[in-house]
Amino acid sequence: MPSMAANNLPRKNDTCNNNHTQSIEAAKGDFVTRRQRIQQQRKSLPIASVEKLLVEEVRNNNTLIVVGETGSGKTTQLPQYLFYGGFCRDGGVIGITQPRRVAAVSVAKRVAEECGVALGQKVGYAIRFDDMTSASTRMKYMTDGLLLREALLDPCLSKYSVIIVDEAHERTVHTDVLLGLLKSVQKTRSSVSKVMNGHAQNGLLMGAEKDKSFLMPCHGKKLSPLKLIIMSASLDARVFSEYFGSARAVHVQGRQYPVDILYTHQPESDYLDAALITIFQIHLEESHGDILVFLTGQEEIESVERLVHERLRQLPEGNQKLLTFPIFSSLPSEKQMKVFMPAPPGFRKVILATNIAETSVTIPGIRYVIDSGVVKARIYDADAGIESLDIVKTSKAQALQRSGRAGREGPGKCYRLYPESEFDKFEDSTTPEIKRCDLSNVILQLKALGIDDIAGFDFIDKPNRTAIIRSLESLFLLGALTEESKLTDIVGHQMARLPLEPVYSKALILSSQFNCLEEMLIVVAMLSVESIFYAPREKLEESRAALRCFSSPEGDHLTLLNVFRASNEFVVKNKLTHSKEKAEKNLRKWCKDNFINSRSLRHARDVHSQIQRNVEQMGLRITSCGDDMLVFRRCLAASFFLNAALKQPDGMYRILSSGLMVQIHPSSVLFRSKPECIIFDKLVRTNNNYIRNICRIDYLWLPELAPQCYGLQ
Repeated sequence: MPSMAANNLPRKNDTCNNNHTQSIEAAKGDFVTRRQRIQQQRKSLPIASVEKLLVEEVRNNNTLIVVGETGSGKTTQLPQYLFYGGFCRDGGVIGITQPRRVAAVSVAKRVAEECGVALGQKVGYAIRFDDMTSASTRMKYMTDGLLLREALLDPCLSKYSVIIVDEAHERTVHTDVLLGLLKSVQKTRSSVSKVMNGHAQNGLLMGAEKDKSFLMPCHGKKLSPLKLIIMSASLDARVFSEYFGSARAVHVQGRQYPVDILYTHQPESDYLDAALITIFQIHLEESHGDILVFLTGQEEIESVERLVHERLRQLPEGNQKLLTFPIFSSLPSEKQMKVFMPAPPGFRKVILATNIAETSVTIPGIRYVIDSGVVKARIYDADAGIESLDIVKTSKAQALQRSGRAGREGPGKCYRLYPESEFDKFEDSTTPEIKRCDLSNVILQLKALGIDDIAGFDFIDKPNRTAIIRSLESLFLLGALTEESKLTDIVGHQMARLPLEPVYSKALILSSQFNCLEEMLIVVAMLSVESIFYAPREKLEESRAALRCFSSPEGDHLTLLNVFRASNEFVVKNKLTHSKEKAEKNLRKWCKDNFINSRSLRHARDVHSQIQRNVEQMGLRITSCGDDMLVFRRCLAASFFLNAALKQPDGMYRILSSGLMVQIHPSSVLFRSKPECIIFDKLVRTNNNYIRNICRIDYLWLPELAPQCYGLQ
């Protein structure tokens, strides 16, 4: 017979309920503690001391330049100050543009957390191929290129009450075009919001403004003045202030600790090897603190990452507490976010980054910076009409930004992998991208906005006139422009709608006529990402053998098609027998076994999904050419004809449109076979002019498929 004491014991359900209640209370406590910590962090930011001043400055000035060092809090805090200051009271949106998608995503997530809301509600982001906003979004982070695309549908950007152009000092081509566009939009919205005889009435667009094609979609709309804020991490704001008619500039003090600058005695012949040695020198000899290494791109980053892991395995177990984190623009967003997580106790992080980490993002915990002194930049040879991606020296301003990363949370060190005498020869600042890139995409967007006078457009820095002419010529040859430099009725408008390089857009449009759009969607997606294959130095033969399993004798485009289809087949089979997580894990192993870059492949799959939706919305019919790769190669020739090259007696190739002499890159499957005539996708300059992504074509196709360019040859 049970004792009375037993009747007083808690029943099983009571115990579960108590545990559940305790778990909820603990979670609430953690949430409150985290909210308090976030608010303390916000109050400690340098910008917090000038919150009221900034809100008043924006209220009193339609255009404001805000200069503040990276880490001052301007990107995360100013939009919140303006939101709570009433700048969204009438349903307006505060738009914040970033040159890079990683910054747009990471900052939006942080601000949503600070506001205590779900991402996509009050705070959201929009980047190419990913929109996390809703009708209730009032603070919207986005890439500058995306806001330009929004202007195609709403040239007056009427839903925005405030637009903040962040990282303006980077002077990307999209930023410069956006500044010119916003200057025009601001002027229009200010004028039509006033009551003017024959010009505007009750805030409606009237009179002479109606004659401007750029403003046609704004007819009948009520428009309020647009507040414009230009934010820069560069101390020299004069160029922006002068461009916007002596606009007022406000400086926000940063938080910078002393940084020791260390140079090499001699120039480094191999900066990747020097970076690797320096990583381990810091790890084994210096006190706690994370390491930030500046490299030029995904291939370099992943090469160094592999070498770090190999060397770590050779160290005693106690010295292996080093974690690597890559960050570059095409890395999936959730993987980019990992760099912001603190290292576990006793571990050190080494972050391998492109120039994305100079100013766009602030990574906590950095105490040591390794600066390679180089960056990958787009360079346009206007005379030859060829754009290339070159590795070039950084500017002094970039070097200063890089070293500054080490002094955000305490004293730090910057290891520059070059002598001080070399630093003295660097340019003071980076040449604006608009002065050194192919302008075809810019011109296509401006034409789509109804801005036909490209030379007369109010650029902050005028691009090279020869570059404008060359780009107009190439767009005409691609069928996007008429002889009068107007957008062609079908092809031109369709090309402007696709968020791709003009030649890729042309290829997709043409492929629907060649009945191979299914194949072209795959190839364009694969060409839009970093290198799909990787070949570690120590496993060159194995990687080449793996490549041969996919390679096509017709070239790299068909090889990429084979890889994508093989990966799709593998995924479909795996999903039948495994969970989604297990299938993804198996795909990563399949990629590793075949020396395929799983990150690039995943990015290509995402891009493919998005551009497939784009072409479906445009009404293009997705059909396949099946096994008829002759049709597909002819379609490539009809699209990439400006990148056609003919083999010379010495084995070099001459680009037919420019006469430039080039070589096939060793990574191409056609490197050894050297066909008589080819088309290529990219030109890369190192010690030589290399062309990448090659396809074999018949020379006689060119006058047939591109008579506008080769009809007389």
